[in-house]
Amino acid sequence: MTITQLHYVLAVAEYQNFTKAAEKVFVTQPTLSMQIQKLEEELEVLIFDRSKKPIELTEVGKKIVQQAKNIVNESDRIQDIVDQQKGYIGGEFRIGIIPTIMPTLLPMFLTNFIKKYPRVHLKIEELPTETIIERIEDGHLDAAIAATPLGNDVIIEKPLYYEPFVAYTPPSHRLAKVDKINPEDLDVNDILLLEDGHCFKEGILNLCKTSKNPDNSYFQLESGSFETLIKLANDNLGMTLLPYLHTLELAEKNKANLRMFNEPVPAREVSLLYHKNELKIQIIDALYELIASVIKGAITFSNVNIISPLAKK
Repeated sequence: MTITQLHYVLAVAEYQNFTKAAEKVFVTQPTLSMQIQKLEEELEVLIFDRSKKPIELTEVGKKIVQQAKNIVNESDRIQDIVDQQKGYIGGEFRIGIIPTIMPTLLPMFLTNFIKKYPRVHLKIEELPTETIIERIEDGHLDAAIAATPLGNDVIIEKPLYYEPFVAYTPPSHRLAKVDKINPEDLDVNDILLLEDGHCFKEGILNLCKTSKNPDNSYFQLESGSFETLIKLANDNLGMTLLPYLHTLELAEKNKANLRMFNEPVPAREVSLLYHKNELKIQIIDALYELIASVIKGAITFSNVNIISPLAKK
């Protein structure tokens, strides 16, 4: 049994196809098939049911794949230990970023990071918070950027910045003539929201639960993007709330519809997340320092009220 064979097993388990798996691990399909067959013969079990389309794991195969993930992850950590000892900043680094942060934050630091640390091979995925937590826990992500606090005992949260909520109120809205608003001014029933699965939506609901109108049994519209919410607001279908960085990119005519909150400004805490046993600390520290330095000029709010990104149970 070899680590290479286990890599091949994991690839087939993921793609449920020998040809696609072979492409992903950069070997020929016959080589991959032969190595998996050799492993099955050694173990005297079938890991895959090849009669199914797509290929499925057998019952014992499911258990083998789970253990193979642990073995492969731990073997990868040997190189991490060596890199850490040498202070080497390079190699593959897998990072997840939630959708409401990715479009605005990533362009602010990615080019600078690539230039400063050319030996780091970043693999970036846009993922919801729930998936990020799972992948950090099982070792499939080295780090992530998400709204916090999440209250997970195995994940370290290193705050990067505090991003205020900003109200977007079209001219016809009841709050359009107010210079600054308070949470109690909000009525959750006329706020256009992101669809389920976005922690920014949960933050808005948590903010509105402190207002005079906590009845959230009805929502007019939910969407997957802030751009759609802004267009709907401009069509007089309600108001919406936006993260501060997103407002910096609005057209000037739309910026006139923005309303800040009075202090303490409701905000989300955005943090760099990683497993408490993570070994690629030298890359995490480099990423943190670069993002923190870039964001310092864009967000300077300090008197804030952090709103939880977690859904209330």
